[in-house]
Amino acid sequence: MINTLLHDKSMTKYRLSKLSGIPYTTINDICSGKADIKKCSVDNVYRIAKALGVTVEELLEPYYIDRPDFELFKSNTCHKLKEIGDIDFVIDTLESKIIISYMDRKWYPEAMYLLAMLDYISRENNIPLCDEYDDIRSKKLAAIVYPRSVLALCAASKDDSAKEKAVKSSIPEFLRHNIVESEVRNVI
Repeated sequence: MINTLLHDKSMTKYRLSKLSGIPYTTINDICSGKADIKKCSVDNVYRIAKALGVTVEELLEPYYIDRPDFELFKSNTCHKLKEIGDIDFVIDTLESKIIISYMDRKWYPEAMYLLAMLDYISRENNIPLCDEYDDIRSKKLAAIVYPRSVLALCAASKDDSAKEKAVKSSIPEFLRHNIVESEVRNVI
């Protein structure tokens, strides 16, 4: 959240340190995730919020949001795409800055899934890619994430060939991040 606010306000961590009166190393540790803002003193949280021009509640709220199951997240994302349509999905995703928010929370599968969806929908509609996410486009998850249905099929058959088949039919934008996804439109 702090990194998103810094980005939105075109403010550096150094400037935040000066405005808040909090040592740069502390600000840097919070922004990098080395220090947990939920464990910071009330005084420091207040000073950071004030320097960023937000309330303490606005600053801390994202850190207290429960993380949904990844399969549920994927389903909700696909349903949202179906409900609002391609162009509105792209606009909403870009305007919300949710990808950066997920990265700040270290919710990497969600961030990369949403970026892959954004890139896929952009390609399908001949929309130029937003270069704001170029640094994330080069990242991938440490291990391949398969849909639960594929994992269940492999477990039931005691054969991993379903994984290979799923990878071959995966949408390239998702596979770039080690996420196996072949269908985002036909959701029930």
